[in-house]
Amino acid sequence: MDLEQRVTELERRMAALVSGDRAVPPVGEGDFWALEGLKAQLAEAGAADGGVLFTGAVRLPTGERYEWQYGTLAERQLDADWAEAAESFAALGHPVRLRLLREISGGKRTAAELAALEEIGTTGQIYHHLRQLTGAGWLHTTGRGRYEVPPGRVVPLFVALATARP
Repeated sequence: MDLEQRVTELERRMAALVSGDRAVPPVGEGDFWALEGLKAQLAEAGAADGGVLFTGAVRLPTGERYEWQYGTLAERQLDADWAEAAESFAALGHPVRLRLLREISGGKRTAAELAALEEIGTTGQIYHHLRQLTGAGWLHTTGRGRYEVPPGRVVPLFVALATARP
C-alpha cells in the first residue's frame, strides 16, 4: 500500500472515530495486530482453547493518563466461578451509577460537585450509589468526600461500556 492510500485510510478511520461511527473497518493487512499477537503467544504457550486480551490507553479530561492490558486463557475463564462477577456487574447496572462514574472520570470528584448535578437524586441517594460503586471496586476515596476511578479500573470500565453497546 503506498503512502497516499495509507494516509487516506488513516483519515477515514479517524473520521469514523470522531463521528462515533461503530462500523467495522474492512479487513486487511494489519487490522488485527493485537489479535494476531495474542494468537502467536497462545500458540507458544500451547493454549489450544484460546484466550482473551483487552487493552487500552486513555487520557481523561482531567489530564490523567492510563495504560492497561489484561489477558487470560479461555480455559481459566470457563473454569472460574462467574457468580463472583455479579456484584461488579450489578454496581454498573443503574443509570445513576453510570452517570456518577462518567462525571467522576470527567473531573467532578467531590460529593458536593456530584450533589450539584441535576437528575442525580438526593444527597442520601448519591451516597448510596457511591457506596455501591466503592464496594464493587469501581471507585475509591482519595480523601474526605473525594472519589476517583482506581487506575486499574479505568480501561476495564471503558471496555465494559464499549461491549454493552449494540
